[in-house]
Amino acid sequence: MLTSLYIENIAVIEKTNIEFDFGLNILTGETGAGKSIVIDAINAVMGQRTSKDIIRSGAENATVFATFTDVNDIVKKKLYENGYDTDEDELVISRILSVSGKNTCRINGRPCNLSFLRELGLNLINIHGQHESYELFSAETHIKYIDNLADNSDIKSEYNAAYKEYKALDKQLRDFLSGEENREQRIDLLTYQVDELENAAIEEGERDSLNEERRVLMNAGKITDSLHRAKSYLDGNSSDGVIDMLDDAVTALGKASDLNPDYERIFNRLNDLYYEIQDTNNDISEAIDESEENPYRLDEIEQRLDLLNKLSRKYGKTEADMLEFLENTRAELKKLLQFDENANDLKKRRDSAFKNAQNLADRLTQSRIDTSRDFEKRVKKEMSFLDMPNVKLVISHEKCELTSNGQDKIELLISANPGEQPKPVAKIASGGELSRMMLAIKTVLASTDMIDTLIFDEVDTGVSGSAAQKVGLKLKEVSESRQVLCVTHQAQIAALADRHLLIQKSVKDGRTFTDIKSLNYDGRLKELARILDGVKVTDTALAHAKQLMSYNN
Repeated sequence: MLTSLYIENIAVIEKTNIEFDFGLNILTGETGAGKSIVIDAINAVMGQRTSKDIIRSGAENATVFATFTDVNDIVKKKLYENGYDTDEDELVISRILSVSGKNTCRINGRPCNLSFLRELGLNLINIHGQHESYELFSAETHIKYIDNLADNSDIKSEYNAAYKEYKALDKQLRDFLSGEENREQRIDLLTYQVDELENAAIEEGERDSLNEERRVLMNAGKITDSLHRAKSYLDGNSSDGVIDMLDDAVTALGKASDLNPDYERIFNRLNDLYYEIQDTNNDISEAIDESEENPYRLDEIEQRLDLLNKLSRKYGKTEADMLEFLENTRAELKKLLQFDENANDLKKRRDSAFKNAQNLADRLTQSRIDTSRDFEKRVKKEMSFLDMPNVKLVISHEKCELTSNGQDKIELLISANPGEQPKPVAKIASGGELSRMMLAIKTVLASTDMIDTLIFDEVDTGVSGSAAQKVGLKLKEVSESRQVLCVTHQAQIAALADRHLLIQKSVKDGRTFTDIKSLNYDGRLKELARILDGVKVTDTALAHAKQLMSYNN
């Protein structure tokens, strides 16, 4: 529950710290004193959208601290999942607003983003203001009341997953079928691309190899000329070639070696050199023959490179890219050629998903129908207690196509007077009836609500007399199981407070200030008398106030 709220530089509140108790906490004060500012501050620290205009004039920053104890398990789980310590006894949330528009949010001293703070706040405090009563005008919100009471979140989760699967498969099938008219054209294109790439028989690294060979062939004339010159030096004319002269040298040295064995080593070296050069000369002859084998090879290479470059511009920068394109195209072509088979398979999966979603939607519908009867009975009982004994409440139910929320259209219809047929809330209810109807619904749903703190901002709008007293008694009843904060103008409601907080406005040195203080018994008597009788407190008003407070004992 919310145990304390520190506010600094919010509108006319310069600085204040408010302590709250378990049970019914009542906030009263004259019109314009700043009661709504307290609610605005709570909204701010709970992460709701807040304008920088809320910052007190002349201040650079506004600060709100909220301290909670005994938080519920949902909040603890969210804190744990987001890395916050859950072992501490207190949960302290702060938000600093700056005129520059910057927000600083912290949870137990650690920074947090605004979206998580908003998510956490929705599970800490439920604020019901005057505008929330107008939710009853919207039939879209009525189904939420039934679901909350039905406690069908498990079925809803199952249904939502099944519905998403069905919608995804349905879209996939529609997208698949929408391309059927272009399928033949696509098949023709893909077939052409596959044939073109397969006929090209591309190999990785092929262009690098061809470019190297092309470079060699483009210099073939120079290479051949050099080979012929080298061979002519080795062969010579008649006996003046290197090989012939070397042969003569080997013969001469052989004779010397025969006469003197000391020259045998030199002879062997020269003889080996002769045979090595002879082999080299033969290799040169083969090289000359090879260079003249295919005079058209260069043209073939040029044509092949032209083809590869043309395909590269269409299908990929490298040979690997083109081969990858080929594989992907083959796969798509195969899929299109198996269109009927794939379409039938996808349709079967879609239909199966729809059947599963429909079955879960039926279960969800049944849970809502079963709960609607109980909801009607319990809300009517609460409204009767709140001085609306003749009200007739009917829950209209219609089936519709599957949506993310099931297949049900639910709307609350009421008749406030005997003899009138139930009609939509927007056409029947007055402001006071709306407030009491919403309080009745909140009372019925209180048992299913995990939120520890409920705030009612002027829930007594449009009611007075015994109806106001009944509203107070109902708030008191709700506060027996959770903390309730209520801003009210009704003495009958304020008299039932467990803690009564007075909000007062004053002017000092030309500046407006709002103070908030907890009232003791005498202070409460005076405040109730003021509410009853206006500015001048009379003995009669004090006596009436004392009588009202006696009802709280």
